[in-house]
Amino acid sequence: MRIHIHPDNPQPRLIRQVVDILKGGGVIVYPTDTIYGLGCDIFQQKAVERICRLKGVDPQKAQLSFVCHDLSDLSHYARQLETSVYRMLKQYLPGPYTFILDASKQVPKILKSKRDTVGIRVPDNNIAQSIVEELGNPILSASLPGEFVEDYTDPEIIQDRFGKLVDLVIDGGIGGMVPSTIIDVTSGSPELVRLGAGEWEMVE
Repeated sequence: MRIHIHPDNPQPRLIRQVVDILKGGGVIVYPTDTIYGLGCDIFQQKAVERICRLKGVDPQKAQLSFVCHDLSDLSHYARQLETSVYRMLKQYLPGPYTFILDASKQVPKILKSKRDTVGIRVPDNNIAQSIVEELGNPILSASLPGEFVEDYTDPEIIQDRFGKLVDLVIDGGIGGMVPSTIIDVTSGSPELVRLGAGEWEMVE
C-alpha cells in the first residue's frame, strides 16, 4: 500500500493511519531529510527483527539507529548528555545527522551495540517528525537494502520494489540520495564516522 502525505503539512488523518500500522507491529518506508528509510516502532521487537531480515543483517551487529521527535525526546534515550554535547546537538538538529550516544535504559536491548551505544536522528522532515510525535516514541531508521541508492529516491520505484515486503510506503515526494552524516560523541569529543548529507568540519 502506498499513501501520499503532504511533505510540508502532513495530514493528521494519514499520520494516524501510519501510527496504527506501527502500533500493530507494521513496517513502513518513510521519507527523512536525506534518503527514504525502513521504519517500525522501536518497541515492537518482531518488527525490528523483520527489518533486519529484509536487510540481511544480524540485529546484534546491525548498529541500528532511530528517529526522535526533538532534543527533549532524544534525551530520554541517551545517558546524561554533557553540556558541550547537548549544545552541539542543539546546533545540528534537526538535520541530516546521526549522533552515536551512550544508550539509556529506555533503549530496547535489540537496538544497543555491544558498547551500549545507540545512533539517534532528529531529521528535518515534517512527515517523520509528525509520525514520531503521534506515536509517542521513536521509530527505527534503517536504509533500504540494495546497492542502487538512486532507485530509492522515487516512491513509485520503492513501491514496486518493496511494496510486497512492507505494510506501507509513504510517498512524501522525491527523496535524497545521500545518507546522514554520522558523528560519534561517546568519547566526549566528536568523531566523524561517515560523511554524508550533513556538512562537518572537525573543530580542533
